[in-house]
Amino acid sequence: VLNEIYFEFNKSNITPEGAKELDRLVNVMKTKPELVIMAKSHTDSRGSDSYNKALSERRAKATVQYLVSKGIAKNRISGKGYGESEPKVNCGDNCSEEQHAQNRRSEFLIVKEQ
Repeated sequence: VLNEIYFEFNKSNITPEGAKELDRLVNVMKTKPELVIMAKSHTDSRGSDSYNKALSERRAKATVQYLVSKGIAKNRISGKGYGESEPKVNCGDNCSEEQHAQNRRSEFLIVKEQ
């Protein structure tokens, strides 16, 4: 199971909690060299669409860079930012702080198992 990692409001840096989860993913990828992963990064609904798209791209890039820095080949991990277009909690303009936090994430898809 590939767990999501979460980001602080308006930030794209990997948190200590996120690093622990990414380290788990690194271990899985090192034991299963056939895995190819895509990181889908998201924002909460605050801010403009264009700002959130750029922020989610920075989150995707930070996620990929972290994995590469831990020895995962670049051709095994890709990332894409989705801004606020795919909320985990669809609460619109009435989100609680907790709901906003759940939407600020990178999630992982297995693209290929050879």
